[in-house]
Amino acid sequence: MISKAIQNAINEQINKELFSSYLYLSMAAYFEDKNLPGFAKWMYVQAEEERGHGMKFFEQLVERSGKVELKPIAGPQTAWNTSLEVFKQVQEHEAFITASINTLYELALKEKDYPLQILLQWFITEQVEEEKNAADIVQQIELIDAKEQPC
Repeated sequence: MISKAIQNAINEQINKELFSSYLYLSMAAYFEDKNLPGFAKWMYVQAEEERGHGMKFFEQLVERSGKVELKPIAGPQTAWNTSLEVFKQVQEHEAFITASINTLYELALKEKDYPLQILLQWFITEQVEEEKNAADIVQQIELIDAKEQPC
């Protein structure tokens, strides 16, 4: 049986993952408006991936007879000044999600919730990739911006 503390924490993580999907969809819309289809596509892929992450947690609750309690999803930001600003926000947001996953893992350790620990191992590995991808794109955009500056 899943503990109430774990159930509540997983429900919160579902909300964070679904918010991430909304955020990336909003960023996709921003890039569509700026006629940057490559960036928009990247965001669409990320949005779908984040929805999938939320569903992994959802399924964990269902499979373990926990109660899924979907909460309202906050509206994401809809405007940015530059592409760099967007990707810096992606980088910050992924760091936030990593911290949340780590906190959930610490709770799973404390509660001796072994099935959740196994699931979270996958997420911990995934977050390393997510943070690296965001950091790489930020660095590439900064490099492009630096090359466009007059010498």
